[in-house]
Amino acid sequence: MSLERAAVSAPSGDGEAGAELTVERFGNVLRLRLNRPARANGLDASIVDRMAEAVAGAAHDGARVLVLEGAGRHFCSGFDLSDLDGISEGDLALRFLRIELLLQAIYHAPMRTVALAQGCAFGAGADLFCACAHRIAAPDARFRFPGPRFGVVLGTGRLRRCVGESVAQELLLGGREFDAAQALQAGLATEILEPKDWPGRLAELDGVDGIVSAETSAAILDVVREERGAIDLAALARSVAAAGFKQRVLRYRDSRR
Repeated sequence: MSLERAAVSAPSGDGEAGAELTVERFGNVLRLRLNRPARANGLDASIVDRMAEAVAGAAHDGARVLVLEGAGRHFCSGFDLSDLDGISEGDLALRFLRIELLLQAIYHAPMRTVALAQGCAFGAGADLFCACAHRIAAPDARFRFPGPRFGVVLGTGRLRRCVGESVAQELLLGGREFDAAQALQAGLATEILEPKDWPGRLAELDGVDGIVSAETSAAILDVVREERGAIDLAALARSVAAAGFKQRVLRYRDSRR
C-alpha cells in the first residue's frame, strides 16, 4: 500500500513540537490529524484554513475515504480562544464563517467521510464530528455544543439531520453533554469502537468503496445529501453580526477558565 505524507505547521507559542495538522495518505484513505494535544486539539484560524485546503485537494487526488482524528486524549475541544483579546470582532466573526465553510466542504465531499472521536468533542469539534457520515466514538467520548450560550448558530442544520429536531433542540438549547452511549442512542454517533479497533474499521470502509467506481460513488453521495449550505451560512452570519458578539464570546471563555 502506498503512503504519501505531508505535515503543515503553524506557530502555537505553547511549546508543542511538530506539525499541528498532519495529512497522511494510505492508499485510498486520506487522514487529517489534529496535533495540538496540549490544547486538546483546539482549532485556530491557520489550522482551519489548512484543513480546508486538504479537503479540497482530496477530491482531486482520488481519495475515496476522508478521516478526521485528533492526537492525544481528545478529538477536538473546539475553537482555541486563547488569542481572543487581541483580535477584532470582525476577525472573530470570520473565523466562525470559515469553519462553517470547512464543515460544508466535509459534508459534501465526494467520498466517504469518517470522524474518530475520543475524549472531548466540544463546540466546533462536535460540529466536525457531525459533518462526517461515519461518526465513530471511543467509549470515553463526550460531546457538547456550547455555541448558543454566546449567540452562535453553527452547524445546527447538520445536527438536526443526524439526531432529529427534538434532540437537536435539547443539545443546543439545554447545553447538555452527551457521553458515547447517549450519542449513539441519539444518532450523533453511528457506532462505538475502542481506538484499537479503528484501523480495522477503516480498512472495511476502504474495501467497500472498491465495489463501485469513484465517479458513481461521488454521484450517489451528491444525491443523498441535503443541500442547505446557503441557509446554514446565512443563519451563522446573522448570529455573529449581532452587536456585542465578541463580548459574549469573551464572557463564555472566561467562565470556562
